Amino acid sequence: MEISWSDFEKVEMRVGTIVEVNEFPKARKPAYQLVIDFGTDIGLKKSSAQITRRYTREELLSRQVVAVVNFPKKQIANFMSECLVVGAVGDEGDVVLLAPDFKVENGQRIA
Repeated sequence: MEISWSDFEKVEMRVGTIVEVNEFPKARKPAYQLVIDFGTDIGLKKSSAQITRRYTREELLSRQVVAVVNFPKKQIANFMSECLVVGAVGDEGDVVLLAPDFKVENGQRIA
C-alpha cells in the first residue's frame, strides 16, 4: 500500500537516549519500561518495549534509539506508554532496534 508524502510527514520519528530501564513484570509478554530523553523541546517520554530477548537492561542504558513520538498514549497493564520505539522484527518476534550510526543530538527528527 502506497502512502503520500504528506502521510509520511505526519509520523514524527525522533532520536532519543534511553536514561532509565526497568523490568515490567505486569506486561503480558516480556518487556522493559523505558524512559527516553528526546531533548529540551520534547523532554522525557516513557515506552514499553518487548526487546528482552536481544537486549539487557545494561546494554540499553545510554543507548540512542529511534521512536515515534506523536502517537496517542497507550495503557499497557499499569504503565502508560507515550512513544513507540522502532526496530526490525524477525520471524520469531525478535526485535533489533533502529538507531543512528553516530551519536546525534537528542530530539533530532528522522527524515
